[in-house]
Amino acid sequence: MLVLTALATIYACWGQLPLLASVFAVLKPAVLAIVIVAAWRVGQRTLHTPLLRGLAALAFAALALLRLPYPLVVALAALVGWLAGRLRPQWIQRPQSALGAGPGGGAGLPQAANQRAAIHDDTTPTPPHAQLSGRTLALTLLAWGLATLLPLAALALWGGWGGTLATMARFFSRVALLSFGGAYAVLPYVAQGAVDTFGWLTASQMVDGLALGETTPGPLIMVVAFVGFMGGWNSGLEGSTGSWPAALAATLVTVWFTFVPSFGFILAGAPLVEASRDDLRLGAPLTAITAAVVGVIASLAVFFAGPVLWPAGSWSPAAALVLALGLLAQLKLGFSVLQVIGAAALGGVVLQLLSSSWS
Repeated sequence: MLVLTALATIYACWGQLPLLASVFAVLKPAVLAIVIVAAWRVGQRTLHTPLLRGLAALAFAALALLRLPYPLVVALAALVGWLAGRLRPQWIQRPQSALGAGPGGGAGLPQAANQRAAIHDDTTPTPPHAQLSGRTLALTLLAWGLATLLPLAALALWGGWGGTLATMARFFSRVALLSFGGAYAVLPYVAQGAVDTFGWLTASQMVDGLALGETTPGPLIMVVAFVGFMGGWNSGLEGSTGSWPAALAATLVTVWFTFVPSFGFILAGAPLVEASRDDLRLGAPLTAITAAVVGVIASLAVFFAGPVLWPAGSWSPAAALVLALGLLAQLKLGFSVLQVIGAAALGGVVLQLLSSSWS
């Protein structure tokens, strides 16, 4: 969070300087390539049956074309998965031939000879601290509720229920509650709310934030810190835009209300995980949601494609070339995300130096 806040500060204060502007101009199509490859790789791991592939396509259409709310897409996917699990389990289950083909490939499979045993595997008894206890669960829920509701009440009293900080607190709590499939899956919902609904930042700035988030050592969901920072910077919490204390306050609120619900789920829900792991009634809806996530990530690529490939309302051949190179680097040359980001940033610096020397 500290690293991303520092990067967001540099971006907000000096992002329009020619050198940084050139770097971000090359980073944008590189990030678009990263998102496209993420959708491709998640799809390869999860879309094992025609039903799951159909769910991914429908989720993409629902978000990219129909602009349906992300929570509704998740709920409908879970419903389809639940029905399939009850009526046609073979439509939702991974084929037996694929089990064991990779990490996590089926419960009860023997360990490979050269694979180290896990500290906690499929046959390990649940340790005492992770066993379900009514008293522990009640205390966890109480602490979780206080950590969420007391700060929200303080923000509402200070700036009003409809104020920017209280609105951010409620919105990013919903983000945390709907984070099925990881950061790439929930970012379309973040972008839809932060860009289209609340106007905290522009779509182009959202792409820049994702580029910065990819460079930091934390989880990608930390890009919400950039969203919060820019929301506080642009909203004029202290009466004028460009206030660093307002941006910092918004960042802290965003990060707190993104992670408190998530940790609450971990601490309260962990004792229930072992009992539900092999239960098809719970596994089938989650499998269907995972399939829908592939379409959700693809819709994120479409959302980013506009400001990246048509930055000023007209087609950018240079951006298209960087996009193609980013796809080639990942799919054919085996570049990691950081290598793609680093190469794009270096390319932006070189282009700016060449441009300065020619002028």
